[in-house]
Amino acid sequence: MTHAENQGFNTRAIHAGQTPDPTTGAVIPPLYQTTTFAQDGIGQLRNGYEYGRGTNPTRDSLQTQLAALEGATHGFSFSSGLAAEDSLIRALLAPGDRIVMGNDVYGGTYRLIDRVLAPWGISNAAVDMSDLDAVRAAVGDNTRMVWVETPSNPMMKVTDIAAVAKIAHDAGAILVVDNTFATPYLQQPLSFGADVVVHSTTKYIGGHSDASGGAVITSHEEIAEKVGFIQFAVGAVSAPMEAWLTTRGLKTLGVRMDRHSSNARAIAEWLQGRPEVEQVFYPGLPEHPGHDLAAAQMKDFGGMISVSFKGGEAAARKVAESTHVFTLAESLGGIESLMNYPSAMTHASVAGTELAVPENLIRLSVGIEDVADLIADLEQAFTTL
Repeated sequence: MTHAENQGFNTRAIHAGQTPDPTTGAVIPPLYQTTTFAQDGIGQLRNGYEYGRGTNPTRDSLQTQLAALEGATHGFSFSSGLAAEDSLIRALLAPGDRIVMGNDVYGGTYRLIDRVLAPWGISNAAVDMSDLDAVRAAVGDNTRMVWVETPSNPMMKVTDIAAVAKIAHDAGAILVVDNTFATPYLQQPLSFGADVVVHSTTKYIGGHSDASGGAVITSHEEIAEKVGFIQFAVGAVSAPMEAWLTTRGLKTLGVRMDRHSSNARAIAEWLQGRPEVEQVFYPGLPEHPGHDLAAAQMKDFGGMISVSFKGGEAAARKVAESTHVFTLAESLGGIESLMNYPSAMTHASVAGTELAVPENLIRLSVGIEDVADLIADLEQAFTTL
């Protein structure tokens, strides 16, 4: 079965790029664990396959699947989310260009842009993307790219994609949306005017904490051509096994996100009633400043929650180190629940900058376990305070 525009998300997730093997009829396309391909003569390639850095059927299947789920024409799969971001930026920008990004983007994204690409001549500015006037003021003549995370990591800010797309396009810039937290199941940035979507497929798309990867997805032919060249020329591609595992995980994204979202909503509501808690950051709560916008842009509110504590850094660290079902670990988006202390873990690279994360904050990646067990685990951790 091939991708059809009128098919639902879960149908596309299961069938896009997944045509049964023509030789054996295997319902699951095989894993092509190979680096090179036999030629029938010099320059006579079989279906265009020559060398693994350039093309691989397993990676091609994943790329078709990714594009279909974001409603795009082109998908590119990389070895990590940061490899995808680096390839995209170097494909589209040149020394002297400028990136305007959110002032609470993922620490690794900021490190890449500010410490790796800035010495190459790519300048940057960080701004509150929920303040449209501030975004307009920050987008100058040499701005070529505007970078948005929504919801953001880890402060869960929500950005109006359509409004920022207009600001970017009026200035001659492209809009990139990191859709890792929302996933294509909950949010379709291209439909709101974004030019490019990026993902760390390591997270929700893979979904099982067993395969690293990243993606660049677009319907712009010129952008796709440039990204495709960089993917081939630089070679930070996803390996066949990683691509195969990611495809397998992606097929269940919809049903997983439904459970992630329902569990997170219940936990966010429970956290609101705790006297130890200073603030709960979850777009699904009516009190969240971006709730209405998130409801308009997203199908549901996802599985990520951040929470700050009245007891300060000591309380946050104590809770982070006292859970048993929630595992203290980097990353997010797997079926298992993870606990993270961002200021010293995922966002340590932005300590001391305007992007620094509050020291009394922890981030929860709510898994698909029984929600009563997750709440009980948090409750016993809170009793240590």
